[in-house]
Amino acid sequence: MTSVSPDLRKEQLKPVRRKGFFPTLGKQWQLVLMSVPIFLYVLFFNYYPMYFWVTAFQDYKPKLGVLGSKWVGWKNFEWLFSRADFINSIRNTLAMSVINLVFGTVSAVLLAVLLNEVKNRKFKRTVQTVTYLPHFLSMVIVVGMAQNIFASNGAVNELLMGLGLVREPVFFLGEGKYFWWLVGVINVWKEVGWGTIIYISAMTAIDPCLYEAAAIDGAGRFQRILHVTLPGIKSTFVILLIMNIGHLMEAGFEIQYLLGSSVVMDWSQTIDIFVLKYGISKQQYGVATAAGMFKSVVAIILLVAANLTAKKLDEDTLI
Repeated sequence: MTSVSPDLRKEQLKPVRRKGFFPTLGKQWQLVLMSVPIFLYVLFFNYYPMYFWVTAFQDYKPKLGVLGSKWVGWKNFEWLFSRADFINSIRNTLAMSVINLVFGTVSAVLLAVLLNEVKNRKFKRTVQTVTYLPHFLSMVIVVGMAQNIFASNGAVNELLMGLGLVREPVFFLGEGKYFWWLVGVINVWKEVGWGTIIYISAMTAIDPCLYEAAAIDGAGRFQRILHVTLPGIKSTFVILLIMNIGHLMEAGFEIQYLLGSSVVMDWSQTIDIFVLKYGISKQQYGVATAAGMFKSVVAIILLVAANLTAKKLDEDTLI
């Protein structure tokens, strides 16, 4: 048996010194140089505009600028929450966001599970291609298609009357009670295939031996889905859920703006449309900034709360 000299032992027991920040930065200067354009983009387009949040506390006038405009404190926020249309916009934003979140997540997981069970690769790829192609369509085209399909003489009304479910055409586009659900249906149709890709990729990482072991134990197809597939994508599901909860204050802008009208304004106006209306049309910049600031702060609170809840439940977290 060979013996190790004391000097060699001392050399081996010496703690490894970590290199400093700047020496490491100097060795990786190529990567740093490549990241400079992205850093500048984020700095100027994401962080620099936050400086103008100060206008939420001012009676902002473009001619006077930020430094010359009158300071009004919380007056803009008080005015906002005294407006019924702003309260309605919060309600509409949250309602449509929750509908999109629930139906979008459930449909994406369900479609991914069904495609994962398909053994015919050509059929599987064909379905995947057909379902995620709408993601690349412009929202203008999607809304135009929806207006034709859900019109009084559209395909949906013709089908409902043909089946005897209704006697007269349903005015989907002109009644507020249908608007939220109509937006949810359109969003699911447009994005379900795109959301499915993430869950299918997570399912490919599941060890096939787990399915074989479950089959040997007598588990049927539904039981394998319930006890192998769904637990295997749980971490992906939780991460995406946390991210989506952080976007609950962003129900969308294009679809509500294009599909909405004065008839359904009480149901279609979101916070983003409210900001556009008062910031651009009425030139009340302080009020519009206050509304956007409120939306951003609530979104951050929701994201942090969802992340902390997942952490307490011992689930994977985003932060």
